[in-house]
Amino acid sequence: MSIHKMIALHPDVGGELNELLATAARHAMFCAEMCTSCADACVAEDMDMRQCIRSCLDCADVCTAAGRLAVRRTAQNIEVLRLMLETCAKVCDVCSEECARHDHGHCQLCAEMCRECAADCRAALPTVK
Repeated sequence: MSIHKMIALHPDVGGELNELLATAARHAMFCAEMCTSCADACVAEDMDMRQCIRSCLDCADVCTAAGRLAVRRTAQNIEVLRLMLETCAKVCDVCSEECARHDHGHCQLCAEMCRECAADCRAALPTVK
């Protein structure tokens, strides 16, 4: 299944899919799940991972909200969508920096996903008008 296809089929989109926004939505959804999984793995580590857990859970919540707003195509709320994409990119940066501090494979993978999500949100911003 493809979120791109689902958005393209929306009556208000009329086949004029914003590919960059759809990609940002897709990656925000993935990032939310990766951050949730990383936070869960951090709980099982033998060291104090509280800050990483907090960063991952905060990022997961913001990414979930950004993904949900980005797939809504009925009417417009451009200002809110732009603010959410900006916020998502910034929160992903914070989470990526925290996860990158740890040598755990799950943290490194999460940091990579957060960097990709941040880049996608920033790429989509100029297309939201």
